[in-house]
Amino acid sequence: MIAGRTFHSRLIVGTGKYPSHAVMAQAHEASGADMVTVAVRRVNISDRSKESLLDYIDTERMFILPNTAGCYTADDAIRTARLGREAGLSNWVKLEVIGDERTLFPDNEALIEATRVLVKEGFVVLPYTNDDPVACRKLEDAGAAAVMPLGAPIGSGLGIQNANNIRIIREFSRVPVIVDAGVGTASDAALAMELGADGVLMNTAIAGAEHPVVMAEAMRHAVLAGRLAWLAGRIPRRMYATASSPLQGVIGT
Repeated sequence: MIAGRTFHSRLIVGTGKYPSHAVMAQAHEASGADMVTVAVRRVNISDRSKESLLDYIDTERMFILPNTAGCYTADDAIRTARLGREAGLSNWVKLEVIGDERTLFPDNEALIEATRVLVKEGFVVLPYTNDDPVACRKLEDAGAAAVMPLGAPIGSGLGIQNANNIRIIREFSRVPVIVDAGVGTASDAALAMELGADGVLMNTAIAGAEHPVVMAEAMRHAVLAGRLAWLAGRIPRRMYATASSPLQGVIGT
């Protein structure tokens, strides 16, 4: 549940990099996701009569989360979020303020500033941030409805690079934690959930796979498996072996 809205899937998917809109639609269906993020700058909001990627999203089933991809200042991100709302997309926003062109790491200072402004204007803000517990706490204090720490750089496929930070963020967070960026394959998604994340957002891992629809289904199962493992509670890690069939109570011992 985010900002009072219930979602049935803990997997959030994107809309970029697919070989075609048709493949994107098939992958969305296979993923089981009910939230999809769309870059405001990729939507033709001036002429809705022309074909748009929105035509390939089942809006009866999927909630659209506009994002401010491509913004490098707080002012630009705020302006883009307002544009998306005025175009009728949503008053929700995945807030991105990029601080470096090569790594695409977020500018946390600008991100916090933009979050404060947009929350005051009635937006439900889900900020994409570094895996920094302090930054996540400040974003919560600024009114973020969820925090979205990266697992690794956007599109890198490196998987979760700092598992301990994700654990710390989850432990102290008062809002949902959604791991965003860096997932490469299903085991990465499962790990994110096993660390206690409330959800995982991904795009490239599915869209860039050799078979996007098959990978989407794999991610669907991975997120569910990771969540169940988190709820089950894993066994402690031990340096040495422990017998799976204890000798106590065995006849003749």
